[in-house]
Amino acid sequence: MSATTVTAADVLSALSTIEDPDLGRDVVSLGMIKDLRVEGESVSFTFELTTPACPVRDRFEGQARAAVGGLPGVGTVEIRMSANVRGGGTAGSLLPDVKNTIAIASGKGGVGKSTVSANLAVALAADGARVGLLDADIYGATIPSVMGTAERPLFDEESQRLLPVRAHGVELISMALLTGPGQDAVVWRGPMVGQMVTQMIKDVAWGSLDYLLIDLPPGTGDASLSLAQAIPLTGAAVVCTPQRMAVDIAVKSVAMFRQLNVPILGLIENMSYYDCECGRRHHPFSIGGAQAAGAELGIPFLGSLPLDDEIREGADAGRPAAAVTGSPQAFAFSELAGRLAAQVSVRAFRRLPVIQVR
Repeated sequence: MSATTVTAADVLSALSTIEDPDLGRDVVSLGMIKDLRVEGESVSFTFELTTPACPVRDRFEGQARAAVGGLPGVGTVEIRMSANVRGGGTAGSLLPDVKNTIAIASGKGGVGKSTVSANLAVALAADGARVGLLDADIYGATIPSVMGTAERPLFDEESQRLLPVRAHGVELISMALLTGPGQDAVVWRGPMVGQMVTQMIKDVAWGSLDYLLIDLPPGTGDASLSLAQAIPLTGAAVVCTPQRMAVDIAVKSVAMFRQLNVPILGLIENMSYYDCECGRRHHPFSIGGAQAAGAELGIPFLGSLPLDDEIREGADAGRPAAAVTGSPQAFAFSELAGRLAAQVSVRAFRRLPVIQVR
């Protein structure tokens, strides 16, 4: 038996050397270490992440095991990895059980915003988060097609609200599900669009969610304004392609959200490149536009996505690429979802007090 006796204080001191790269604080002061038990040479604790989609989960576990296992007197280390998504300033009375509301926007159409929204939702759900997806593009509702469902929402008599349809682990509502296939085009004036978006927030039984992603129509019109006025958004992510024109218009979306006091979680560059059979990587729409704009505006660049046949074919077939376990496309969306979730966590933890290590 070891002559050195380890204490809980020793363990916490060792773990306090691990810093969250996004939050800039150590994991102990952030309250991520739970249920610590020291019994002789055995140490066990729960490492509670800020999101199931944490991009550094494996690194955290490895660092924690090395830090504690290296202490004199420690024989075995048991680490239980868990996650608890904190609210990032959202919802209020309309969505009391939704922790974070995230708008996915674009300055112009044709940049793949809805495909990105659907795949981000699926990727977050695949990591274990409770996720909802609201298709707020009233005129061009495409989310049900990407998600592979035409199921009509049911009405819940008890709550007197609609029940979201579930697909690929995601709760979703769309105008396309309410009107049904083969219906006439939605021909509404702007204020009617804004009113419908608000109704799909308050008249749907969204339930308990970690993240509600809201796929906005392109541009800076009534849907975006109504949404920002109806609920306090956690933040917005803006999708664009690398070409200068698309980036310039995306910057206008950023400016709109800033005027509405909606935090910008970051820029996403879609259709950034493709890899050909010749072994070269091509950038058909230029290179680095969104990253440069993010640096100039002082907002995060969340990452780039390829111009990829599998992503396009999956969207057309109602089989999101993020749902194909083990594929390179699913990995790309998982990484992107992790970075988005990390930005949400940053906003939530900025409001929390520091836990002192004693």
